[in-house]
Amino acid sequence: MATESIQLQHINVKVYVEGDLKVEPGLFIDVFHGWVGNGVMPELLIDVADYRHVPDGPAVLLVGHEADYILDRTAGRWGLVYNRKAPLDGTDEERLRQALGAAASAALVLETQFTSEGLQFSRRQMQISINDRGLAPNTPETFDAVRPRLESFLEGALRQSDLTVAHEDEDLRRRFSVVVEAAQPYDLQELAQAISGVSS
Repeated sequence: MATESIQLQHINVKVYVEGDLKVEPGLFIDVFHGWVGNGVMPELLIDVADYRHVPDGPAVLLVGHEADYILDRTAGRWGLVYNRKAPLDGTDEERLRQALGAAASAALVLETQFTSEGLQFSRRQMQISINDRGLAPNTPETFDAVRPRLESFLEGALRQSDLTVAHEDEDLRRRFSVVVEAAQPYDLQELAQAISGVSS
């Protein structure tokens, strides 16, 4: 596959926890069950899986039909992952906007639900991954092809041009991922509103 033809599908966005995770991870199990029962997110949510025994990876997985929401500690860093599974029509920008908006929306809900515990998500740094090695192999060539699209989208979405998009790891066994770091804090509420009008 020519790198210029890479289509950004199955996008994952990890919104990092700011500082240490101040919430007992097991509490997310009940919260996510509540999301299933109350239709908190727009996707069809099905069940919750507990992987807290896994030392470096997903800890609590909220399984959905179109997407999963995951309390994740891969690489020893806690965060909330939005894992888009179902393909989306539209442009790369529309798919990025949907995934980023969904991740931001879920992070804001969790901040509200864990206000007393002081849960906060980063407004400066996130990870974006393509969960499809067939579409986007984890190579420098993929990064070179995708980087201009990511930078153009993020400069508009985050409303700032002073940001870095760094290829996280060139290990072919891993998914293609970049870490985005903004010089100034961005608005999660504004990002969450970006999914309006984008079909789930």
